[in-house]
Amino acid sequence: MSAPCTSGSPAAAGAATRAIPVPGPGEVLVEVKAAGVCLSDVHLIDGSLPPLFLRSDAVTVGHEVSGVIHTLGPDLKRGLTVGTRVTLEAGKSCNQCSACARRLPCTQVRTAGIDYDGGWAQYMVTPEETVVPIPDSLPFDQAAIIPDAVSTPYAAVVATAGVRPAQAVGVWGAGGVGAHNVRLARLVGAAPVIAIDPLPSARERALAFGADLALDPSAPGFADQVREAAGGRGLDFAFDCAGVPAVREQAASVLGPGGALILVGITPKPLTITEGLTFNYLGKQVRGHYGGTPESVTELVRLAAGGRLDLAPSNTDHIPLADAADAVNRLENKIGDPIRLILVP
Repeated sequence: MSAPCTSGSPAAAGAATRAIPVPGPGEVLVEVKAAGVCLSDVHLIDGSLPPLFLRSDAVTVGHEVSGVIHTLGPDLKRGLTVGTRVTLEAGKSCNQCSACARRLPCTQVRTAGIDYDGGWAQYMVTPEETVVPIPDSLPFDQAAIIPDAVSTPYAAVVATAGVRPAQAVGVWGAGGVGAHNVRLARLVGAAPVIAIDPLPSARERALAFGADLALDPSAPGFADQVREAAGGRGLDFAFDCAGVPAVREQAASVLGPGGALILVGITPKPLTITEGLTFNYLGKQVRGHYGGTPESVTELVRLAAGGRLDLAPSNTDHIPLADAADAVNRLENKIGDPIRLILVP
């Protein structure tokens, strides 16, 4: 079995040969059919996203995965069967604290491809609780990106923000996560949906994904354009999908009364809001966000399978697993301006 691995350095992203893993109690072996390439994978390989719970010095990358159940481990509880088409939730909780029982955000989630071996491989062992069956009508490449590229902004829109119809939304960054944030905001009825990105190609993509307006953040009169589009009162929600400090400052400045900045993109840099008393006067908020909710993947599979969410335009290219290093280079350097690149074993 070939599997790109990493020990925290870019050079470690090459292919390695390992024996096919054997599922233990409560686990299944999945034959991988498609795996997404995400900026988180790039950051893991370059060392800027250190694993919190990795128990060795190497890991097989890949947290956006779909495939077919190949082998069942012992002591399963869900009645899973060999041959079932599945996608996989990106991580598993520790089940050792009260957060899970109370349905609180968990700070102990182990993420596939970061804290344990992921799906840039021909086979992957995963806990049975991460398995989400998919119908025959949902292609593997579309199902693979649901666990992060789609579920992260979906949870940001419907759970962290709770966007309601006719609320004004701005989305900063129209890359792999931001483009889906635009589409999902429109799906729940936000109006207007304003995309903000310095790249003309990204703004064009945002319009194709359902934005009502796409703006260059450096354009003269930018703030006035946003407020005018939002009916003169500013945004109800501003989603930072870029993880850039300057974006957060700009997004917070165009929030309307009671508006909230939703931090979808991640960065190790400090969060600073320099706005003064008007931030207090207008009751503005900042809300952190990370990943999806336990229901996100299942709900998105239903939406995609039911024709409410077409994910075909999200996949820019399909690349052989053996060329994973090339895929990483293309995403890191925005070669061809990809939304999602799909590795195929």
